[in-house]
Amino acid sequence: MAKDTNSPVLSADAVQSATRAYLAALTIAGLAINALFHIHWVDSVAALAAVPILIIEGRRAMRGEGCGCG
Repeated sequence: MAKDTNSPVLSADAVQSATRAYLAALTIAGLAINALFHIHWVDSVAALAAVPILIIEGRRAMRGEGCGCG
């Protein structure tokens, strides 16, 4: 849709949605492992795993890049 309309706003929204999906998946995985196996440090590892995703997406946003997925 973003490519069809040539809209940078829709492209940025697509990037944000994808980033949120990755972060939600990490959060759910950490919580599920903690709940099922009682490994309490997994939440911290999941949070640390989110840091590279946030850094990469932050750098892309600062450069004004889209994901090219719209």
